[in-house]
Amino acid sequence: MDSRVSARALAVALGGWRTKEPVYEALADGIRLLCLDNRLAPRTALPAERELAGALQVSRSTVAAAYRSLRDSGHIASLRGSGSVTLPLGRHDPGRAAGADGTIDLQQASPPAWPGLAGVMAEVAQSASSLVARVGYDVLGRIELREAIARRYERRGIPTRPSEVLVTTGAQSAIHLVASVLLGRGDRVLMETPTYPHAVDALRRAGARPVGVPVTTDEGWDLDRAEQAFARTLPVMAYLMPDFHNPTGRSMTARERDAFLLAGERAGSVLVLDETTSELDIDRGPVAAGFDASESGTIVRIGSLGKTVWGGLRVGWVRAGGDLIRRLVAARPAQDLGTPEFEQAVVTRLLDDFDEILTQRSDLLRTGRDALVGALAEHLPQWRVPSVHGGVSLWIELDAPLSSAVVIDVRSRGVLLSAGPRFSIEGGHDRHLRIPFTAPPEQLVRAVRELAPSWRDVRAGAPTTSLDRVGAVV
Repeated sequence: MDSRVSARALAVALGGWRTKEPVYEALADGIRLLCLDNRLAPRTALPAERELAGALQVSRSTVAAAYRSLRDSGHIASLRGSGSVTLPLGRHDPGRAAGADGTIDLQQASPPAWPGLAGVMAEVAQSASSLVARVGYDVLGRIELREAIARRYERRGIPTRPSEVLVTTGAQSAIHLVASVLLGRGDRVLMETPTYPHAVDALRRAGARPVGVPVTTDEGWDLDRAEQAFARTLPVMAYLMPDFHNPTGRSMTARERDAFLLAGERAGSVLVLDETTSELDIDRGPVAAGFDASESGTIVRIGSLGKTVWGGLRVGWVRAGGDLIRRLVAARPAQDLGTPEFEQAVVTRLLDDFDEILTQRSDLLRTGRDALVGALAEHLPQWRVPSVHGGVSLWIELDAPLSSAVVIDVRSRGVLLSAGPRFSIEGGHDRHLRIPFTAPPEQLVRAVRELAPSWRDVRAGAPTTSLDRVGAVV
Protein backbone atom coordinates (compact mmCIF):
# COMPACT_ATOMS: atom_id res chain seq x y z
CA MET A 1 0.00 0.00 0.00
CA ASP A 2 1.65 3.23 -1.17
CA SER A 3 -0.49 6.05 0.25
CA ARG A 4 -3.67 6.95 2.05
CA VAL A 5 -6.26 9.62 1.25
CA SER A 6 -8.16 11.24 4.11
CA ALA A 7 -11.94 11.53 4.09
CA ARG A 8 -11.70 15.33 3.88
CA ALA A 9 -9.23 15.24 0.96
CA LEU A 10 -11.37 12.73 -0.92
CA ALA A 11 -14.48 14.86 -0.36
CA VAL A 12 -12.67 17.89 -1.82
CA ALA A 13 -11.42 15.88 -4.81
CA LEU A 14 -14.93 14.53 -5.50
CA GLY A 15 -16.37 18.05 -5.71
CA GLY A 16 -19.96 18.07 -6.95
CA TRP A 17 -20.35 14.31 -7.19
CA ARG A 18 -24.16 14.06 -6.68
CA THR A 19 -24.95 13.94 -10.38
CA LYS A 20 -27.31 10.96 -10.67
CA GLU A 21 -29.57 8.55 -8.82
CA PRO A 22 -29.10 6.34 -6.92
CA VAL A 23 -26.73 8.39 -4.78
CA TYR A 24 -24.36 5.49 -4.07
CA GLU A 25 -23.75 4.98 -7.79
CA ALA A 26 -23.03 8.69 -8.25
CA LEU A 27 -20.45 8.41 -5.46
CA ALA A 28 -18.95 5.30 -7.05
CA ASP A 29 -18.69 7.08 -10.41
CA GLY A 30 -16.96 10.01 -8.76
CA ILE A 31 -14.31 7.74 -7.26
CA ARG A 32 -14.01 5.81 -10.55
CA LEU A 33 -13.16 9.02 -12.38
CA LEU A 34 -10.51 9.91 -9.79
CA CYS A 35 -8.95 6.50 -10.43
CA LEU A 36 -9.23 6.74 -14.22
CA ASP A 37 -7.40 10.07 -14.47
CA ASN A 38 -4.90 9.12 -11.75
CA ARG A 39 -5.97 11.67 -9.16
CA LEU A 40 -6.21 8.58 -6.97
CA ALA A 41 -3.07 6.59 -7.63
CA PRO A 42 -3.14 2.78 -7.60
CA ARG A 43 -2.71 1.22 -4.13
CA THR A 44 -4.18 4.25 -2.37
CA ALA A 45 -6.05 3.35 0.83
CA LEU A 46 -9.54 4.82 0.90
CA PRO A 47 -11.15 6.24 4.06
CA ALA A 48 -13.20 3.99 6.28
CA GLU A 49 -16.90 3.94 5.42
CA ARG A 50 -17.91 5.83 8.58
CA GLU A 51 -15.27 8.54 8.05
CA LEU A 52 -16.20 9.17 4.42
CA ALA A 53 -19.91 9.17 5.26
CA GLY A 54 -19.28 11.91 7.81
CA ALA A 55 -17.19 14.01 5.41
CA LEU A 56 -19.81 13.72 2.64
CA GLN A 57 -22.82 13.97 4.97
CA VAL A 58 -24.40 10.76 3.70
CA SER A 59 -25.32 7.52 5.40
CA ARG A 60 -22.73 4.82 5.98
CA SER A 61 -24.86 2.45 3.92
CA THR A 62 -24.47 4.80 0.93
CA VAL A 63 -20.67 4.63 1.17
CA ALA A 64 -20.80 0.87 1.69
CA ALA A 65 -22.92 0.45 -1.45
CA ALA A 66 -20.54 2.70 -3.42
CA TYR A 67 -17.53 0.65 -2.32
CA ARG A 68 -19.38 -2.52 -3.28
CA SER A 69 -20.04 -1.12 -6.76
CA LEU A 70 -16.34 -0.20 -7.10
CA ARG A 71 -15.33 -3.73 -6.09
CA ASP A 72 -17.69 -5.18 -8.68
CA SER A 73 -16.19 -2.99 -11.43
CA GLY A 74 -12.61 -3.83 -10.44
CA HIS A 75 -11.57 -0.36 -9.29
CA ILE A 76 -10.96 -1.22 -5.63
CA ALA A 77 -10.34 -4.25 -3.43
CA SER A 78 -11.36 -4.63 0.18
CA LEU A 79 -9.79 -6.87 2.80
CA ARG A 80 -11.36 -7.52 6.18
CA GLY A 81 -9.44 -5.53 8.76
CA SER A 82 -7.40 -3.66 6.14
CA GLY A 83 -9.98 -1.39 4.50
CA SER A 84 -10.35 -0.64 0.80
CA VAL A 85 -7.56 0.17 -1.66
CA THR A 86 -7.60 1.36 -5.28
CA LEU A 87 -6.36 -1.07 -7.92
CA PRO A 88 -4.20 -0.53 -11.02
CA LEU A 89 -6.32 -0.25 -14.13
CA GLY A 90 -6.08 -3.46 -16.10
CA ARG A 91 -6.05 -3.97 -19.85
CA HIS A 92 -9.83 -4.18 -19.76
CA ASP A 93 -11.02 -1.01 -18.12
CA PRO A 94 -14.57 -1.71 -16.85
CA GLY A 95 -15.51 1.94 -17.35
CA ARG A 96 -14.63 1.89 -21.02
CA ALA A 97 -16.36 0.68 -24.13
CA ALA A 98 -15.64 -2.94 -24.91
CA GLY A 99 -12.58 -3.23 -27.10
CA ALA A 100 -10.15 -0.50 -28.03
CA ASP A 101 -11.13 -0.46 -31.73
CA GLY A 102 -12.85 2.77 -32.62
CA THR A 103 -12.19 4.40 -29.26
CA ILE A 104 -11.48 8.12 -29.51
CA ASP A 105 -8.95 9.13 -26.88
CA LEU A 106 -9.13 12.87 -26.20
CA GLN A 107 -7.46 12.72 -22.81
CA GLN A 108 -4.06 13.60 -24.29
CA ALA A 109 -3.79 16.95 -26.06
CA SER A 110 -0.94 15.99 -28.39
CA PRO A 111 -1.05 16.12 -32.19
CA PRO A 112 0.28 13.25 -34.30
CA ALA A 113 3.94 13.32 -35.26
CA TRP A 114 5.12 15.92 -37.77
CA PRO A 115 5.11 14.05 -41.13
CA GLY A 116 8.78 14.70 -41.83
CA LEU A 117 10.01 13.32 -38.52
CA ALA A 118 10.64 9.77 -39.71
CA GLY A 119 12.86 11.05 -42.52
CA VAL A 120 14.93 13.18 -40.15
CA MET A 121 15.34 10.23 -37.81
CA ALA A 122 16.53 8.08 -40.71
CA GLU A 123 19.10 10.73 -41.68
CA VAL A 124 20.41 11.00 -38.12
CA ALA A 125 20.59 7.20 -37.85
CA GLN A 126 23.09 7.16 -40.73
CA SER A 127 25.53 8.98 -38.43
CA ALA A 128 25.01 6.50 -35.58
CA SER A 129 28.69 5.59 -35.45
CA SER A 130 29.66 9.14 -34.52
CA LEU A 131 26.88 9.31 -31.92
CA VAL A 132 27.89 6.13 -30.12
CA ALA A 133 31.51 7.34 -30.08
CA ARG A 134 30.44 10.04 -27.61
CA VAL A 135 30.57 9.43 -23.86
CA GLY A 136 26.76 9.35 -23.67
CA TYR A 137 26.46 10.95 -20.24
CA ASP A 138 25.96 14.70 -20.51
CA VAL A 139 23.76 16.30 -17.86
CA LEU A 140 23.95 19.72 -19.55
CA GLY A 141 23.16 18.68 -23.14
CA ARG A 142 25.16 18.59 -26.36
CA ILE A 143 26.56 22.00 -27.34
CA GLU A 144 25.11 21.90 -30.87
CA LEU A 145 21.58 21.62 -29.51
CA ARG A 146 22.08 24.27 -26.84
CA GLU A 147 23.39 26.65 -29.48
CA ALA A 148 20.35 25.97 -31.69
CA ILE A 149 17.95 26.59 -28.78
CA ALA A 150 19.80 29.79 -27.85
CA ARG A 151 19.40 31.02 -31.45
CA ARG A 152 15.64 30.44 -31.24
CA TYR A 153 15.48 32.63 -28.14
CA GLU A 154 17.64 35.28 -29.82
CA ARG A 155 15.12 35.49 -32.67
CA ARG A 156 12.39 36.12 -30.10
CA GLY A 157 14.35 39.02 -28.66
CA ILE A 158 15.63 37.12 -25.62
CA PRO A 159 19.46 37.29 -25.58
CA THR A 160 20.64 33.81 -24.61
CA ARG A 161 24.00 32.08 -24.34
CA PRO A 162 24.31 28.29 -24.72
CA SER A 163 25.50 28.21 -21.09
CA GLU A 164 22.03 29.46 -20.10
CA VAL A 165 20.33 26.37 -21.60
CA LEU A 166 19.99 22.93 -20.02
CA VAL A 167 18.61 20.09 -22.16
CA THR A 168 16.21 17.75 -20.33
CA THR A 169 14.22 14.59 -21.03
CA GLY A 170 11.03 16.44 -21.92
CA ALA A 171 9.27 19.40 -20.32
CA GLN A 172 7.84 17.32 -17.47
CA SER A 173 11.36 16.34 -16.44
CA ALA A 174 12.31 20.02 -16.57
CA ILE A 175 9.43 20.97 -14.27
CA HIS A 176 10.40 18.27 -11.76
CA LEU A 177 14.05 19.34 -11.82
CA VAL A 178 13.33 23.06 -11.39
CA ALA A 179 10.88 22.31 -8.57
CA SER A 180 13.40 20.08 -6.77
CA VAL A 181 16.01 22.86 -6.81
CA LEU A 182 13.87 25.92 -6.10
CA LEU A 183 11.34 24.54 -3.61
CA GLY A 184 11.37 23.17 -0.11
CA ARG A 185 8.61 21.56 1.91
CA GLY A 186 5.83 24.02 2.67
CA ASP A 187 6.96 26.67 0.18
CA ARG A 188 4.18 28.53 -1.58
CA VAL A 189 3.86 28.36 -5.36
CA LEU A 190 1.49 30.60 -7.26
CA MET A 191 -0.31 28.78 -10.09
CA GLU A 192 -3.13 29.47 -12.48
CA THR A 193 -6.35 27.58 -11.99
CA PRO A 194 -7.30 25.73 -14.09
CA THR A 195 -3.82 24.55 -15.02
CA TYR A 196 -1.74 21.68 -16.38
CA PRO A 197 -2.40 18.90 -13.84
CA HIS A 198 0.98 17.16 -14.14
CA ALA A 199 2.69 20.41 -13.15
CA VAL A 200 0.59 20.48 -9.98
CA ASP A 201 1.63 16.89 -9.27
CA ALA A 202 5.32 17.76 -9.74
CA LEU A 203 5.21 20.81 -7.50
CA ARG A 204 3.30 19.01 -4.77
CA ARG A 205 5.80 16.15 -4.92
CA ALA A 206 8.50 18.72 -4.19
CA GLY A 207 6.56 19.65 -1.04
CA ALA A 208 5.07 22.91 -2.35
CA ARG A 209 1.71 24.39 -1.39
CA PRO A 210 -0.08 25.77 -4.49
CA VAL A 211 -1.87 29.12 -4.38
CA GLY A 212 -4.44 29.48 -7.14
CA VAL A 213 -5.05 32.52 -9.36
CA PRO A 214 -8.09 32.26 -11.66
CA VAL A 215 -7.80 32.48 -15.44
CA THR A 216 -10.87 32.40 -17.67
CA THR A 217 -11.46 32.24 -21.39
CA ASP A 218 -13.25 35.63 -21.39
CA GLU A 219 -11.46 37.75 -18.80
CA GLY A 220 -7.98 36.23 -18.80
CA TRP A 221 -5.93 36.38 -15.61
CA ASP A 222 -7.43 37.86 -12.44
CA LEU A 223 -4.74 40.45 -11.80
CA ASP A 224 -6.27 41.70 -8.53
CA ARG A 225 -6.21 38.18 -7.10
CA ALA A 226 -2.71 37.63 -8.45
CA GLU A 227 -1.30 40.80 -6.90
CA GLN A 228 -2.97 40.00 -3.57
CA ALA A 229 -1.65 36.42 -3.64
CA PHE A 230 1.92 37.58 -4.36
CA ALA A 231 1.79 40.17 -1.59
CA ARG A 232 0.07 37.92 0.99
CA THR A 233 1.88 34.61 0.50
CA LEU A 234 5.26 35.72 -0.95
CA PRO A 235 5.52 32.62 -3.12
CA VAL A 236 8.98 31.25 -3.79
CA MET A 237 7.91 30.50 -7.34
CA ALA A 238 5.07 31.15 -9.79
CA TYR A 239 4.32 28.59 -12.49
CA LEU A 240 2.60 30.22 -15.48
CA MET A 241 1.58 29.38 -19.06
CA PRO A 242 1.42 32.85 -20.65
CA ASP A 243 0.81 31.75 -24.27
CA PHE A 244 -2.06 29.47 -25.31
CA HIS A 245 -2.62 28.45 -21.72
CA ASN A 246 -3.56 24.81 -21.15
CA PRO A 247 -6.53 24.22 -20.86
CA THR A 248 -8.19 27.61 -21.57
CA GLY A 249 -6.24 28.55 -24.73
CA ARG A 250 -5.97 32.13 -23.45
CA SER A 251 -2.79 34.21 -23.95
CA MET A 252 -1.61 37.00 -21.68
CA THR A 253 -1.85 40.59 -22.84
CA ALA A 254 1.13 42.92 -22.47
CA ARG A 255 -0.55 44.41 -19.40
CA GLU A 256 -0.96 40.98 -17.78
CA ARG A 257 2.68 40.07 -18.45
CA ASP A 258 3.90 43.33 -16.94
CA ALA A 259 1.64 42.92 -13.89
CA PHE A 260 2.96 39.42 -13.13
CA LEU A 261 6.54 40.54 -13.65
CA LEU A 262 6.17 43.48 -11.27
CA ALA A 263 4.27 41.50 -8.62
CA GLY A 264 6.84 38.70 -8.81
CA GLU A 265 9.74 41.11 -8.42
CA ARG A 266 8.13 42.73 -5.38
CA ALA A 267 7.57 39.33 -3.75
CA GLY A 268 11.01 37.99 -4.65
CA SER A 269 9.44 35.14 -6.65
CA VAL A 270 10.97 33.22 -9.54
CA LEU A 271 8.58 33.16 -12.51
CA VAL A 272 8.70 29.77 -14.25
CA LEU A 273 7.15 30.14 -17.70
CA ASP A 274 5.94 26.94 -19.35
CA GLU A 275 6.23 27.71 -23.06
CA THR A 276 5.52 24.24 -24.43
CA THR A 277 2.44 25.58 -26.26
CA SER A 278 3.71 29.10 -26.98
CA GLU A 279 4.53 28.50 -30.67
CA LEU A 280 1.26 26.73 -31.51
CA ASP A 281 -0.21 29.78 -33.19
CA ILE A 282 -3.18 29.40 -35.52
CA ASP A 283 -4.31 32.92 -36.31
CA ARG A 284 -3.06 35.20 -33.51
CA GLY A 285 0.17 36.29 -35.16
CA PRO A 286 3.53 37.07 -33.51
CA VAL A 287 3.71 38.83 -30.15
CA ALA A 288 6.57 40.18 -28.06
CA ALA A 289 8.15 37.66 -25.72
CA GLY A 290 7.52 39.77 -22.60
CA PHE A 291 8.83 39.11 -19.09
CA ASP A 292 12.27 40.37 -20.12
CA ALA A 293 12.97 43.00 -17.46
CA SER A 294 14.90 40.62 -15.19
CA GLU A 295 15.56 37.74 -17.56
CA SER A 296 18.82 36.62 -16.02
CA GLY A 297 17.65 36.27 -12.43
CA THR A 298 13.93 35.82 -11.86
CA ILE A 299 12.68 34.32 -15.14
CA VAL A 300 12.94 30.63 -16.00
CA ARG A 301 11.61 29.37 -19.32
CA ILE A 302 10.70 25.74 -20.05
CA GLY A 303 10.26 24.44 -23.57
CA SER A 304 9.99 21.19 -25.51
CA LEU A 305 8.99 19.73 -28.87
CA GLY A 306 6.32 17.43 -27.42
CA LYS A 307 3.42 19.53 -28.74
CA THR A 308 5.06 20.94 -31.87
CA VAL A 309 6.78 17.82 -33.28
CA TRP A 310 5.80 14.63 -31.42
CA GLY A 311 5.01 13.60 -27.87
CA GLY A 312 7.35 10.63 -28.19
CA LEU A 313 10.36 12.88 -28.82
CA ARG A 314 11.36 13.28 -25.18
CA VAL A 315 13.52 16.39 -25.40
CA GLY A 316 12.90 19.57 -23.44
CA TRP A 317 14.98 22.36 -21.99
CA VAL A 318 15.33 25.01 -19.32
CA ARG A 319 16.45 28.54 -20.17
CA ALA A 320 17.67 30.36 -17.03
CA GLY A 321 20.52 32.39 -15.61
CA GLY A 322 23.90 30.71 -15.38
CA ASP A 323 23.82 30.35 -11.60
CA LEU A 324 20.53 28.43 -11.65
CA ILE A 325 21.68 26.29 -14.58
CA ARG A 326 24.71 25.24 -12.51
CA ARG A 327 22.45 24.34 -9.58
CA LEU A 328 20.21 22.30 -11.88
CA VAL A 329 23.20 20.45 -13.31
CA ALA A 330 24.41 19.61 -9.80
CA ALA A 331 20.99 18.29 -8.79
CA ARG A 332 20.15 16.43 -11.98
CA PRO A 333 22.05 13.14 -11.45
CA ALA A 334 19.58 12.22 -8.70
CA GLN A 335 16.86 12.28 -11.39
CA ASP A 336 18.68 11.15 -14.56
CA LEU A 337 22.13 11.34 -16.14
CA GLY A 338 21.25 13.16 -19.33
CA THR A 339 19.06 13.23 -22.43
CA PRO A 340 19.67 10.47 -25.02
CA GLU A 341 22.19 11.45 -27.70
CA PHE A 342 20.08 10.24 -30.63
CA GLU A 343 17.06 12.35 -29.67
CA GLN A 344 19.28 15.39 -29.14
CA ALA A 345 20.78 14.98 -32.62
CA VAL A 346 17.29 14.70 -34.12
CA VAL A 347 16.09 17.87 -32.38
CA THR A 348 19.22 19.76 -33.44
CA ARG A 349 18.40 18.91 -37.05
CA LEU A 350 14.72 19.81 -36.62
CA LEU A 351 15.45 23.27 -35.26
CA ASP A 352 17.15 24.17 -38.55
CA ASP A 353 13.76 24.03 -40.32
CA PHE A 354 11.49 24.78 -37.40
CA ASP A 355 9.48 27.56 -39.08
CA GLU A 356 8.38 25.07 -41.73
CA ILE A 357 7.28 22.66 -38.99
CA LEU A 358 5.29 25.38 -37.24
CA THR A 359 3.48 26.28 -40.47
CA GLN A 360 2.35 22.67 -40.90
CA ARG A 361 1.26 22.45 -37.26
CA SER A 362 -0.71 25.67 -37.56
CA ASP A 363 -2.63 24.28 -40.55
CA LEU A 364 -3.27 20.99 -38.71
CA LEU A 365 -4.53 22.69 -35.55
CA ARG A 366 -6.70 25.15 -37.51
CA THR A 367 -8.44 22.28 -39.29
CA GLY A 368 -9.07 20.47 -36.00
CA ARG A 369 -10.26 23.57 -34.17
CA ASP A 370 -12.67 24.59 -36.90
CA ALA A 371 -14.10 21.07 -37.20
CA LEU A 372 -14.63 20.84 -33.44
CA VAL A 373 -16.20 24.30 -33.14
CA GLY A 374 -18.54 23.54 -36.05
CA ALA A 375 -19.62 20.18 -34.61
CA LEU A 376 -20.30 21.69 -31.18
CA ALA A 377 -22.38 24.49 -32.70
CA GLU A 378 -24.47 21.91 -34.56
CA HIS A 379 -24.94 19.25 -31.88
CA LEU A 380 -24.49 21.04 -28.54
CA PRO A 381 -25.44 24.69 -29.14
CA GLN A 382 -26.27 25.16 -25.45
CA TRP A 383 -22.60 24.79 -24.52
CA ARG A 384 -20.47 27.93 -24.41
CA VAL A 385 -17.49 27.52 -26.74
CA PRO A 386 -14.64 30.05 -26.46
CA SER A 387 -12.80 31.57 -29.40
CA VAL A 388 -9.16 30.48 -29.30
CA HIS A 389 -6.35 31.48 -31.65
CA GLY A 390 -3.89 28.69 -30.96
CA GLY A 391 -2.87 26.02 -28.50
CA VAL A 392 -4.32 22.55 -28.31
CA SER A 393 -7.78 22.62 -26.73
CA LEU A 394 -11.13 24.25 -26.04
CA TRP A 395 -12.19 24.95 -22.44
CA ILE A 396 -15.94 24.58 -22.86
CA GLU A 397 -18.52 25.80 -20.36
CA LEU A 398 -21.46 23.41 -19.96
CA ASP A 399 -24.97 24.55 -19.10
CA ALA A 400 -24.92 22.46 -15.88
CA PRO A 401 -22.13 21.43 -13.47
CA LEU A 402 -21.99 17.84 -14.70
CA SER A 403 -18.56 17.61 -16.29
CA SER A 404 -17.46 14.49 -14.39
CA ALA A 405 -20.76 12.72 -14.99
CA VAL A 406 -20.65 13.20 -18.76
CA VAL A 407 -17.02 12.04 -18.91
CA ILE A 408 -17.98 8.80 -17.19
CA ASP A 409 -21.08 8.32 -19.35
CA VAL A 410 -19.51 9.03 -22.73
CA ARG A 411 -16.65 6.68 -21.86
CA SER A 412 -19.05 3.78 -22.38
CA ARG A 413 -19.68 5.17 -25.88
CA GLY A 414 -16.00 4.97 -26.77
CA VAL A 415 -14.95 8.59 -26.15
CA LEU A 416 -12.30 9.29 -23.51
CA LEU A 417 -12.16 12.81 -22.06
CA SER A 418 -10.87 14.66 -19.01
CA ALA A 419 -13.37 16.45 -16.75
CA GLY A 420 -12.95 20.06 -15.67
CA PRO A 421 -12.00 19.28 -12.04
CA ARG A 422 -8.91 17.42 -13.31
CA PHE A 423 -7.39 20.83 -14.10
CA SER A 424 -8.27 22.48 -10.81
CA ILE A 425 -5.86 22.99 -7.92
CA GLU A 426 -8.41 22.54 -5.13
CA GLY A 427 -11.70 21.42 -6.63
CA GLY A 428 -14.19 23.24 -8.83
CA HIS A 429 -14.62 23.69 -12.59
CA ASP A 430 -17.51 21.22 -12.59
CA ARG A 431 -19.08 23.26 -15.40
CA HIS A 432 -16.09 22.91 -17.69
CA LEU A 433 -14.84 20.26 -20.09
CA ARG A 434 -11.54 20.27 -21.95
CA ILE A 435 -11.73 18.96 -25.51
CA PRO A 436 -8.43 18.95 -27.46
CA PHE A 437 -8.56 19.66 -31.18
CA THR A 438 -5.36 17.75 -31.95
CA ALA A 439 -7.14 14.60 -33.20
CA PRO A 440 -8.18 14.13 -36.86
CA PRO A 441 -11.28 16.21 -37.75
CA GLU A 442 -13.43 13.14 -38.44
CA GLN A 443 -12.70 11.81 -34.95
CA LEU A 444 -13.55 15.16 -33.37
CA VAL A 445 -16.88 15.31 -35.19
CA ARG A 446 -17.69 11.72 -34.21
CA ALA A 447 -16.78 12.45 -30.59
CA VAL A 448 -19.22 15.38 -30.47
CA ARG A 449 -21.94 13.23 -32.02
CA GLU A 450 -21.47 10.76 -29.15
CA LEU A 451 -21.32 13.55 -26.58
CA ALA A 452 -24.69 15.00 -27.57
CA PRO A 453 -26.89 12.01 -26.58
CA SER A 454 -24.66 11.32 -23.61
CA TRP A 455 -25.21 14.88 -22.36
CA ARG A 456 -28.97 14.53 -22.77
CA ASP A 457 -28.96 11.33 -20.72
CA VAL A 458 -26.74 12.76 -17.98
CA ARG A 459 -28.73 15.96 -17.71
CA ALA A 460 -32.05 14.09 -17.64
CA GLY A 461 -30.84 11.81 -14.85
CA ALA A 462 -29.29 14.52 -12.67
CA PRO A 463 -31.04 15.55 -9.45
CA THR A 464 -32.53 19.04 -9.42
CA THR A 465 -30.02 20.10 -6.77
CA SER A 466 -27.17 19.30 -9.19
CA LEU A 467 -28.73 21.31 -12.00
CA ASP A 468 -29.23 24.30 -9.71
CA ARG A 469 -25.75 24.21 -8.23
CA VAL A 470 -23.40 26.90 -9.48
CA GLY A 471 -20.03 25.45 -10.47
CA ALA A 472 -17.26 26.77 -8.23
CA VAL A 473 -14.45 28.76 -9.76
CA VAL A 474 -11.35 28.77 -7.58
